Amino acid sequence: MIQKTARGDAGAGTVPVVEVEGLWVESDGRTVLEDIDLTVSDRDFLGLIGPNGGGKSTLLKAILGLVRPSRGSVRVLGKSPEQSRHHVGYMPQKTLFDRDFPVTALEVVMMGRLHHAGLMHRFGKDDRKRAEEALASVSMLDKASRPIGALSGGEQQRVFVARAAVSQPRLLLLDEPEAGIDAAQRAEFYELLSDLNRDMAIILVSHDISAVSSHVQKVACLNRRLYYHGSKELTAHDLEEAYQCPIDLIAHGMPHRVLRDH
Repeated sequence: MIQKTARGDAGAGTVPVVEVEGLWVESDGRTVLEDIDLTVSDRDFLGLIGPNGGGKSTLLKAILGLVRPSRGSVRVLGKSPEQSRHHVGYMPQKTLFDRDFPVTALEVVMMGRLHHAGLMHRFGKDDRKRAEEALASVSMLDKASRPIGALSGGEQQRVFVARAAVSQPRLLLLDEPEAGIDAAQRAEFYELLSDLNRDMAIILVSHDISAVSSHVQKVACLNRRLYYHGSKELTAHDLEEAYQCPIDLIAHGMPHRVLRDH
């Protein structure tokens, strides 16, 4: 695991990691998020599901301070998103890069230490040590010197998670991190996130409902409005309201199936 350090005045255990109240976001005259209330506590693991275009990525960007609310407020560790951004790790939905660009896995992870590198953006021994620890935490230290473009999709995603986590954030935001990971690797990937969750809160955006419900602590569904009860339980009514279509719930691996008539 990444070596722990003191959390200083970040408010560990005293204020919510994320506090969203009455959030509305509008873009080009269209309502993207409507009256969102959400509280994320220290070491929560929240899975955020919902249809394409439902505002999931927009909510993450509002928490980062990259999107301005039309109404309402967002607080991160009791402060504005801009003030707390150095306590947040972020892995965007798609990480585009030139696969032939000569940068190693270790160098990619060290980019997550830029705000520690000073005005001249020079990395020191501690930055390298933290980057190596981050790679070790995602079982990629043995690939540290490999070009990022030479790694498989799943290996690249692990490196990008390490980059997001190398600054030892209080909050990790992951936007569909399973992209490029085959089914055989996904269970191991979620176990990795569970390990990271011991040290930080995580909000994970995903379309993989079954995997999310199996591995996270809490699940919310977002389609402009947020359907959330502070638990792993989402009712069929919540899902139908969010996805705007009939939903059947199937209990896999159980001695029975629960299906309603279409």
